[in-house]
This record gives sequence, structure tokens and C-alpha cells, in this order.
Amino acid sequence: MKTTETIACHECDLLYELPALPEGSVARCSRCGAVLQRHKRDSLDRTLAWTIAGLILFVVANAFPFLALKSGGLVRETTLITGILELYQQDMRSVAVLVFLTVILFPVVQLAGMLYLLLPLKVNRLPWWKPAYVFRFIRTLQPWAMMEVFMIGILVSMVKLAKMAKVIPGIAIYSFAVLIIALAAAAASLDPHLVWDRLELDK
Repeated sequence: MKTTETIACHECDLLYELPALPEGSVARCSRCGAVLQRHKRDSLDRTLAWTIAGLILFVVANAFPFLALKSGGLVRETTLITGILELYQQDMRSVAVLVFLTVILFPVVQLAGMLYLLLPLKVNRLPWWKPAYVFRFIRTLQPWAMMEVFMIGILVSMVKLAKMAKVIPGIAIYSFAVLIIALAAAAASLDPHLVWDRLELDK
């Protein structure tokens, strides 16, 4: 691991020779006060734990009913996938594709990519195929995983549908809500500088 690294302030571009930081410490720019680097405690362990939890929650959120509508003795259940297919069949194909990408594909790629990187790094090994490329890719995808926006839309829909039928939340909607928290916690726990430091031989 490097003892020093050259880093430019993200706000004012002042260059620093930054020493290795102890866990829990923060380096700030002496000119503008911006955070240069934050060394988070147990970053790899906490991020890996949240990533594994996120993958389990993702499977549950897609395997079980998301919502059920009960009206006149009839109950109709829906999952995330069937909801997207229904949008597609109702000629809202662009919306269906957007929901599929931002709610299913991008989050699972992000979680799988983090697991691919963090498991070998945990045992001081490098992933076998282009880890630097994978890390850049999943960092690029992160803003496009809009599960919280989808959840807000679902809650609004539940309020409106409640006037027409009884809305029964499924186990998947609770898993989906906790999954949003797990993704946010994984992102907050991750120390990108630490990952790049471990991947420096592959940059």
C-alpha cells in the first residue's frame, strides 16, 4: 500500500502529497476546506456485508409478489417483472425499458460487480478480469440505479388504488424497501481511494 499519493483538490485544484490516513480520519484542503479524502472504518468489510445483504434482498424482491389487489373476492398478484411486462404490453415500451434498466438491471449489475471486486480484495487478491474497468463501470452506473424514485411512485400508486380496491403489500415490497437502504449503506461505506489503492497494479 502506498505511503503517500498525489491528489488534487476537487474544488480548487491545489495539489497535495497526501500521506496514508488512519481509519476514521478526514483530510481537508487548506485553501478551500473541501474534503480531499475520507478513510472510512472497516470499509471493505462493511461494504461487502451490505453488498451480500443487497443481493439476497434483490432475489427476494424479484421472486415474491410485490403487490396484490383484492376486489370483489378476486385477488390479483403482481411482481416486479410482471409489472414491467404489463407496461410493455400496454404500449408504454420506453417506460417499461427505463424501469427495467433502473430498477432491475443496473442495481443487480452494481451489486454483482461490487461482489466480484470485494471478495478477492478481502483476501488480498486481485479479481481475475479487468477489475479497474469493472470498478469504473459500476461507479458510472451508480447514479442510474433509481430504485428510490420507483418506490415513491409505487407508494403514490398504492394511495390512488386504495380507492378502487384493497391493496395488499407483498413480502417483495418490504424487501425492496430494505434493499434501497442496503444500497445506500454500501455506497456510504465504500472508500473508493482504498479500492483504487488495492487495484493500483491493474490501473
